[in-house]
Amino acid sequence: MKLSPVFATALSTFAVTFITALGFSSQAQSLTFLGNSSGIWGTPDPGSNTDPIFSGVGTNTFIWGRPRPNDRENNYGTPANQLTFTGNSFSADDVGSLFKIGDLEYYNGKVEETTNVNSVPLNLTLLFTNPGNLNEVFNLGFQLVNTTNSGNPENDADTVYVKNNFGTRSFKFDGNEYLLSLIGFSQDDGNTSVNKFSVLEDSKTTAGIYARITRVTPPKKIPEPVSTVGLSLLGIYLITHKKSWSAKQE
Repeated sequence: MKLSPVFATALSTFAVTFITALGFSSQAQSLTFLGNSSGIWGTPDPGSNTDPIFSGVGTNTFIWGRPRPNDRENNYGTPANQLTFTGNSFSADDVGSLFKIGDLEYYNGKVEETTNVNSVPLNLTLLFTNPGNLNEVFNLGFQLVNTTNSGNPENDADTVYVKNNFGTRSFKFDGNEYLLSLIGFSQDDGNTSVNKFSVLEDSKTTAGIYARITRVTPPKKIPEPVSTVGLSLLGIYLITHKKSWSAKQE
């Protein structure tokens, strides 16, 4: 049967509409958030320490405490305590997968007890390159538990943990609402996460800080309605066209 010009036009219009809808759906499913992270330390809280010593405010490396001089009795002579945040570029989709936004390295030195600090804030910034013109800032407070050295490695370990919580931010993009949540520290590529970690004396360790983006607004179901309606209209047209063609043949 030879297609009429009207039917050919309708079929062509339907095909273009259907393929275009699928293309838009594919773009929505492949949405990826890209960006970079950075962090700088703020002014610490000395707590009950009477002679706090620190440096690195406004940079990504914070140092505190006065190192004890080397002596035979205690074998001191290490560098001071140090926290370093190293940001990185990140890539995340919007379906809830974890991604790392940086590493926190902690060195535990042997310092004079009264020269410690109690806590220090970190200003953590996530600057997005896709979508552009979007950035989120987290003001994290890190509690520092500096123990008195007793000679037992486990007991002498120092601990860093987040004072309150890592935090969540919401933002909108392309008509949808999203949540950006900091999950916690992880030392196994995000398989498990915690809000603190400890370091032995005269040792250092690194933990990644992980985040997750989730979509609050339900995704729009574009392909199914378009394809269903289009196929229904096409079916109706074919049936009507067949009846009309059969009537002309009688």
